[in-house]
Amino acid sequence: MSDEIQVRPFQDTDAKAAAQIFYDAVHIGAAEFYNQEQRAAWAAEVPNSDVWCDRLNAQIAYVAVSDEQLVGYMTLADDGYIDLAFVRPDKIGTGVAKALYDAVEAKAIEFGASRLYSTASFLAKRFFERQGWSMLKQQTIERHGVELTNFAMEKRLS
Repeated sequence: MSDEIQVRPFQDTDAKAAAQIFYDAVHIGAAEFYNQEQRAAWAAEVPNSDVWCDRLNAQIAYVAVSDEQLVGYMTLADDGYIDLAFVRPDKIGTGVAKALYDAVEAKAIEFGASRLYSTASFLAKRFFERQGWSMLKQQTIERHGVELTNFAMEKRLS
C-alpha cells in the first residue's frame, strides 16, 4: 500500500465518495470543534450524489486520490473563493489538504486571481493559517436554527 497522493480534476464518478467525505469530515473530523447539534445542522445526512456532483461541477474542483480511493477535495470559484475543502478524517495531517491546496493556489495564480478567500471552520482555519492566510473576522452563522462559528479568511496572491 502506498501513501502517494495524486491530485486530479473532479469527475462525475467522484460525487458519491465526495459526498461521504463531506459528511464524515463534519461529523468525525470537526467533532473537536463543533458539538453534535452543530454538526447535525451543518450536515444532517450524506448529500445526494447528483446534487453534490452539480455543486462540484459549478466550480473548479480537484480531488486527491490515494490507493485508488478518493481521500479529499477542494473547490475554487472564478473569483478566488474556496467553497469546499474536505479531507477524509483518517487522512487529516497526511498532506492531502496541502496537495489539494497547492493545486488550487496554482490554478488561481494561473487565471490571475489577486487573492484567495474562504469561510473556514475551526479546523480549516488552522490549515489556512499555515498556508499564509489571514483571518479577517470571526463570525456566527445560523444553519437550521443552530449557531455555528466560522472565520472569514483570505490570502493575497499579488
